Amino acid sequence: MAEVKKYEEPRIGVFVCHCGTNIAGSINIKAVQEYAKTLPNVIVADDYQYMCSTPGQNKIAEAIKEQKLTGIVVAACSPRLHEPTFRNATKEGGLNPFRFEMANIREQNSWVHMHQPEEATAKAKDAVRIAVAKASLLEDLIPKSVPVEKTAMVVGAGVGGMQAALDLASAGIKTYLVEKEPTIGGKMSQLDKTFPTLDCSQCILTPKMVDVYRHEGIELLTYTEVEAVEGYIGNFDVTLRKKARGVLTPDEATARGIIGGGCTGCGDCTDVCPVIKPNPFELGMAPRKAIYIYHPQVSPLIYTVDFDACVKCGLCVEACGEERKAIDLDAKDELMNVKVGTVVLALGYDIFPIEKKFEWGYKHYDNVITSLEFERLICASGPTGGHLIRPSDGETPKRIAFVLCAGSRDNTGVGKPYCSRFCCMYSLKHAHQIIEKIPGAIPYIFYMDIRSFGKMYEEFYYRIQDEGAKFIRGRVANILEDPVTKNLHVNAEDTLLGRPIDMEVDLVVLAAAVQPSADTEKTRRLFGVSCSQDGWLLEAHPKLNPCGTTTAGVYLAGVCQGPKDIPDTVAQAEGAASAASIPIHRGEVELEPYFAVCMEDKCAGCGLCVNLCPYSALSLIEKDGRTVMHVTEAKCKGCGTCGGFCPGGAIWMQHFATPQIVAQIDAFLLGGEQ
Repeated sequence: MAEVKKYEEPRIGVFVCHCGTNIAGSINIKAVQEYAKTLPNVIVADDYQYMCSTPGQNKIAEAIKEQKLTGIVVAACSPRLHEPTFRNATKEGGLNPFRFEMANIREQNSWVHMHQPEEATAKAKDAVRIAVAKASLLEDLIPKSVPVEKTAMVVGAGVGGMQAALDLASAGIKTYLVEKEPTIGGKMSQLDKTFPTLDCSQCILTPKMVDVYRHEGIELLTYTEVEAVEGYIGNFDVTLRKKARGVLTPDEATARGIIGGGCTGCGDCTDVCPVIKPNPFELGMAPRKAIYIYHPQVSPLIYTVDFDACVKCGLCVEACGEERKAIDLDAKDELMNVKVGTVVLALGYDIFPIEKKFEWGYKHYDNVITSLEFERLICASGPTGGHLIRPSDGETPKRIAFVLCAGSRDNTGVGKPYCSRFCCMYSLKHAHQIIEKIPGAIPYIFYMDIRSFGKMYEEFYYRIQDEGAKFIRGRVANILEDPVTKNLHVNAEDTLLGRPIDMEVDLVVLAAAVQPSADTEKTRRLFGVSCSQDGWLLEAHPKLNPCGTTTAGVYLAGVCQGPKDIPDTVAQAEGAASAASIPIHRGEVELEPYFAVCMEDKCAGCGLCVNLCPYSALSLIEKDGRTVMHVTEAKCKGCGTCGGFCPGGAIWMQHFATPQIVAQIDAFLLGGEQ
């Protein structure tokens, strides 16, 4: 850091940005600039078309040096976007970078008052006056550095989580890959083909699963969940619950002294198991035993005991034999602790429970299925060997209706208001598969709008049209079943022809919306990550930092951040892995000094603040014979909850200290006439 210069009296520089016409189109910039010159302690007031540009930043640095400024105010856009930019410009001028204050006159003013120029200008003057009042009282702050553990963790082992783990491990970082299911692969492993290239999903995914399993830099922890999280960036202390699998891996068998033992994936155990349960991987459309694997391509190829279904008859133990001794029906959950420097969350998604849209008859009519169920029926490794059948009678359907936006773009209060993004394309893929596999079959696609947004997607759309798929623009109102034939009547309005439709079909496929996975809420709270109103995990910045979160050291990959298809999921995973590797390779991370400070002479040691802290950053310690509050600076986010509640006024919020806030309030209420 450049040498910090200190001066006896505040000397403030104000710089107003035009932001092209984003600000200047609604606010009189020159009027704001001239007003700033009249404010107490303001030595210089200037403007520029784009303050964030190199010439704009140079104006700030030069003014600091020439005018011996003690504080900087930039009236521009959101600090979320450019606060680091102007801090650096302040530092370049030789001033402590935290002697900078920003007045948001774009998002909070010009954009919302674009048709009220006089009022917007007056509001901008208020914002500048308030910022100057605070800048006059700012102090030098010194960032803290903390060491970073040389390990990383990825939570979730779908295609996004696997990619992130591979990238981190390939960068020389030991990576824990945590997956709650017995195998890796996620939703992609349930797909038959991928659009628009129509590649076999398993052919793409299985080699990557094997790469993950074999990578020496990845410790794969399947059938494992995050139990608790302590710590902060660089030093996360994570407690994991390894659920009782009931089957030993070869390594686990060796650790118990069973040389040459452990599960080999032979399947002898499942052959003798008498318990039959629905297979969740096949969405209940096929059976499995109480000891099972989801599918032949699972990784790791280790069987799992479903202890909720197991009757502990011991037949599997006998079938396994004395040499392998792979089955332990008395297995219990185990807890393990790991320390990691950074974390990538790749939690995936769930299918919206489309039965809530009762008008379409899902789970009431046999021949109404979801797109994911269609994937399993059409897949060669699925319950029917790739032969699409009607669930009601096992016959091959010839007229199939696809209902797009099933629960998506739905403002009724039952479905989801957002677009699920990939549903249009995978429904087009399904239409192609029907035409390809069932001679004479006709797919009818009921759509609101076709959103073919990606590379080669629009061409794929045209291809499906040419192949003979029938497109009907209109939202399906309801679906009724013929109780005798089990055929379905799809009632909708063709909005292009302006007439109602009652179409009889053999099978209906609902392109159900996607929603955050069931464990997203629990996991995000453990890591202190925010979410949108729809439950998707919230990125640090939607444009400039889509992989980061507001919790330093925690990053996002894949659909947990919002609906996206496979290429975008993989791309974000690679971005998240890259971001997560930077602090680890640097070896330390610098933290913003916006943390609470305990004024120990005023602290009564009551501990009320400790329980209020949402980040568990506060604790009570004994010091010089007194009980006082202690701040773990790396955990503190500077939210101010503790400072606002402290009955003794013993907590000082750096950069948001009480005198600074009071000065802002006075500047607003008194109009600068303090």
